[in-house]
Amino acid sequence: MDCERVTELLMSSTYAIAFTGAGISTASGIPDFRGPNGLWRKYSPELASIEYFERNPKGFWDFYSLRMRGLFEAEPNKAHYALAELEKLGLIKAVITQNIDGLHQKAGSKNVIELHGTMRRCYCTNCGKSYDSKEVLKIIDQGISPPKCSCGGIIRPDVVLFGEPVKGIYEALNIAYDADLVLSIGSSLTVYPANLIPQVVKEHRGKLIIINMEETPLDEIADIVIRDRVEEVLPCIVENVKKLIGYP
Repeated sequence: MDCERVTELLMSSTYAIAFTGAGISTASGIPDFRGPNGLWRKYSPELASIEYFERNPKGFWDFYSLRMRGLFEAEPNKAHYALAELEKLGLIKAVITQNIDGLHQKAGSKNVIELHGTMRRCYCTNCGKSYDSKEVLKIIDQGISPPKCSCGGIIRPDVVLFGEPVKGIYEALNIAYDADLVLSIGSSLTVYPANLIPQVVKEHRGKLIIINMEETPLDEIADIVIRDRVEEVLPCIVENVKKLIGYP
């Protein structure tokens, strides 16, 4: 584990950001998508597509309500708390995440951009009314599926489905243009356009540090690649930072 070198680069940076994928949440009991036990090895990605939602909203909600319940039971792990601590210490300026679980905010991170939306909110496809997802699950538990709005429209989760444009990508890219270092954490770096974030930082002469259990397409251009559990690596970095700055 190369925590010391990562710490040195992080502390010498002026605008460091974090880019996170599903791998940061696996220690919270949330499966990733493309790993050995990934979600898409058990289910077809089609179930999370806008086309399937429009064609079979009840089938869509049969799948998505299970996902929602699992996410609501999850708690942040040491990696989430470590990133929040690095932001508190002023070393991480923003967290750009592909995740929809809300665990960064639950751990205390403040400046979070959710590229794929959030599972914690829903909205009506007809009138746009916003709903808390837990309220929508209560509607489903009453035997109403797909869940309906008071206007009669079908409710959907406020997430980016396959076949839809990514949210906040331009804001995220602007941040990446300004960054001089990016920690890519728990991401396969295969999903476009989200995977442009670390590439943009590197192309603008910033440092790219990849922390991921599996190989990624950007390993060959990264300054540091760490193949280890993110929930072990990130707390190690925080500990090193605190030692160097004399933090109690």
